[in-house]
Amino acid sequence: MNRPTGTDDGGAQDGPRLPRRGQGQLESQVLTVLRSAGGPATAGWVQEHLDGDLAYTTVITILSRLYAKKAVTRTRQGRSYVWTPASDEAGLAALRMRRVLDGERDRGAVLARFVSALSPGDEASLRALLARAAEGPDEGPDGPDTGSAGPDDSAAPEG
Repeated sequence: MNRPTGTDDGGAQDGPRLPRRGQGQLESQVLTVLRSAGGPATAGWVQEHLDGDLAYTTVITILSRLYAKKAVTRTRQGRSYVWTPASDEAGLAALRMRRVLDGERDRGAVLARFVSALSPGDEASLRALLARAAEGPDEGPDGPDTGSAGPDDSAAPEG
């Protein structure tokens, strides 16, 4: 596939080349905008509220990929869809981590390497989360408690 390079004469650039976005950065931006909608939103609405000049087809592609990852839901409205976030940024990161783990043959080795590379604080958070999961979900009025369990979590409500 030929992509524009910003050159038309084999070397002289017309202007500064735009930096490439990091993996998942567009997905994260789209999710942030979608969450700000306060309800279902069309792809056109998302496109209007994104920073930058993304084509409508690019927004549709990103939303479709997020849908395939179960990070958004969609409902048919007329001839198009309205989109709703099913996950926040942490949920999307967790989905990416799960996909990586699912693609490996030796899950135990991957998990062992992951845990051995954690900082002491992250390791303590993970241990607390695993202990909480072993006890069963904390069903409060808002559903399962999915908050952070780390030692630096001083803003968490007592309860």
